[in-house]
Amino acid sequence: MINLTINGKNVTARDGATILEAARENGIYIPTLCYDEAVEVYGACGLCVVEAEGIPKLLRACSAKVSEGMVVNTESERVIQSRKIALELLMSAHDGDCVAPCQLNCPARTDCQGYVGLIANGEFDAALKLIKNKISLPASIGRVCPHPCEKGCRRANVDEPINIAQLKAFAADIDLNSESYVPDCKADTGKKVAIIGGGPAGLSAAFYLRQLGHSVTIYDMMDKMGGMLRYGIPQYRLPKEVLDKEIAIIEKTGVKMVNGKKLGVDFTIKSLKDENDAVIVAVGAWKSSSMRTPGEELEGVYGGIDFLRGVIQGNPVNIGKKVAICGGGNTAMDACRTAVRLGAEEVYVVYRRTRAEMPADKLEIDEAEEEGVIYKFLTNPLSFNGENGKVNSITLQIMELGEPDASGRRRPVPVEGKTEEIAVDSVIMAIGQKLVTEDVKELELTDRGNILADEDTFGTNIDGVFAIGDATNKGASIAIEAIGEADRCVKIVDAYLNGEDYETRVPYISKRDESTIDYSDREKADRLTAKVLPADVRNKNFDEVSLGLTEDEAKAEANRCLECGCREYYKCKLLNVAQRYDISPERFAGEMPQKYTHDENAFIERNTAKCILCGLCVRSCREVMDIHAIGLLGRGFTTDVSPAFSLPLDKTNCTDCGLCVNLCPTGALTEKANLDKQVPLNEQYSSETINIDGKEAKVLVSRYNGKLLRVIPNDELSRNANLTREELFKKVSE
Repeated sequence: MINLTINGKNVTARDGATILEAARENGIYIPTLCYDEAVEVYGACGLCVVEAEGIPKLLRACSAKVSEGMVVNTESERVIQSRKIALELLMSAHDGDCVAPCQLNCPARTDCQGYVGLIANGEFDAALKLIKNKISLPASIGRVCPHPCEKGCRRANVDEPINIAQLKAFAADIDLNSESYVPDCKADTGKKVAIIGGGPAGLSAAFYLRQLGHSVTIYDMMDKMGGMLRYGIPQYRLPKEVLDKEIAIIEKTGVKMVNGKKLGVDFTIKSLKDENDAVIVAVGAWKSSSMRTPGEELEGVYGGIDFLRGVIQGNPVNIGKKVAICGGGNTAMDACRTAVRLGAEEVYVVYRRTRAEMPADKLEIDEAEEEGVIYKFLTNPLSFNGENGKVNSITLQIMELGEPDASGRRRPVPVEGKTEEIAVDSVIMAIGQKLVTEDVKELELTDRGNILADEDTFGTNIDGVFAIGDATNKGASIAIEAIGEADRCVKIVDAYLNGEDYETRVPYISKRDESTIDYSDREKADRLTAKVLPADVRNKNFDEVSLGLTEDEAKAEANRCLECGCREYYKCKLLNVAQRYDISPERFAGEMPQKYTHDENAFIERNTAKCILCGLCVRSCREVMDIHAIGLLGRGFTTDVSPAFSLPLDKTNCTDCGLCVNLCPTGALTEKANLDKQVPLNEQYSSETINIDGKEAKVLVSRYNGKLLRVIPNDELSRNANLTREELFKKVSE
């Protein structure tokens, strides 16, 4: 045995072993993408380099042999820099999406592609569980979310985006209408967390903290939990019965909910911190923003959030017959459509840009117009005019679009001397909302009057007190943003409670160059949306407008998904190594050496653009299987892994053994989707010995859930024995 030191640890290794073998046998990690025990050493990836005392150059651990007294460092600064460069070069030529754009666009990082795919396959329960990994209130969010995920959906380059939001609601509704899924919770940790605010942020934080075993109590000032989902969104969009069912599921996990208790009146942040191990402030933004327009103080001028809350609580203000709503977001849409339902005969939406620039969801804009709402585009209130203290008209400044502003939208500029006046009985200002600062005077605030919370850790100026949601930093946003913050905050709080550090570094992922994607082979298919109540029916009541997707519609819509994200994401060795280091492949950006092309047979999909030329597939096909179905074609930058003469796999002598798929460190070779579940490709091969005519022969064996799936000859005797598949199976079973 050889004695050596690796990373300061004294270890032994057999004489003739490589540094990589010595490290692995002693539980020391060295990355490699081109090495496997089944094939000869190749040394292609350059990631296994290590530094050895007395040797000036870096050594490749997969081939360098150990020697007596050797001192090896596998993580020196020089080694790490070398690996980073190697990874950047590999990634600069790797044209693939680790994660679908829809998931990247979702503030909660929901696995949209995953649950859409499960719905397409009719696996609704599994879809719901996957959604609930990130979204605690999917039936509610599926109804009200402005779905930024769909803005990233590449299906829009073919026809229209996938209807992701309604698919989410579909899966959640099935769950609510049956024996609802309640996730398991870990054993109690003895740690207590208080959450102030029972809106989407607070409820989500409680839901996920409870699953980690912590004791959680939510305190909320209103009569019921739900926050703006309950008190800011009309019944016709989000029936409160749906919200109640989802909150009840959260309560079943063991979350304690205390209503009618207000911060600053019934308790303070400090008093809760004294009684708990951590506090999360998620109080939301309950104050309507001012427009700073002359006449705001007049009777009949209301804030959008105040107006909606009054209607939901059963105390609507008297808006009269002519109503103007100022704003172009979803709150403005909620306000104008609510005004219609309250009986207003003329409802105007005053917006300073055009229809194309409105931030509100297009569906909301269209449905409001169907219900009779009148849009006054390119107008901006100059003043609210009144008589005897009561508003009776608005003077509007006529606008035109100028140069783009910081948001990329063209800036509205006044047309000098051009105005318009419209008679109104009331005005609803729906331009935003903000924090009630008096409630959180114990915490440090930003210049904008929001809670100052660390962007990465959500920590405030008080140790153990965290803040999330609409009350923090940039202010009010969409509910899914608050839910995403809650999910990330829970991980930080859990680490805090356990006395641990939490890595907030954003891990690297690969993204395709959008400009290189060819959609010409995709068949167009109309987007399916849920049927809605007729406009002349729905504008007279607060019944839910959407009738939801049917099972057939949901499956058909889900099947439109292009499956952009890589199916190998969770077991991709390339990504696993890349995420260990801060890399910048873009500094080596250039023309991709291989085109994004698919080649497949009955079992295997091959995508050369994801290939990193590690050679494992070529070598295993040649050295283990003695088949030579694929090889390296070309030289230098244009080298490609391909069958001889660039034939498709079906035209080669490939036996579909799946060994190349098993060894591939990227998604370049994958099991074909939708295979018969009785014959999937292997999850893992193990080497076994069988008896053939009294002699020992070696085979590679694949099992799945205990069932024998594949037997692959692995030496000359087993390959030349001319045994059938059934005979090989029988010998292995024996």
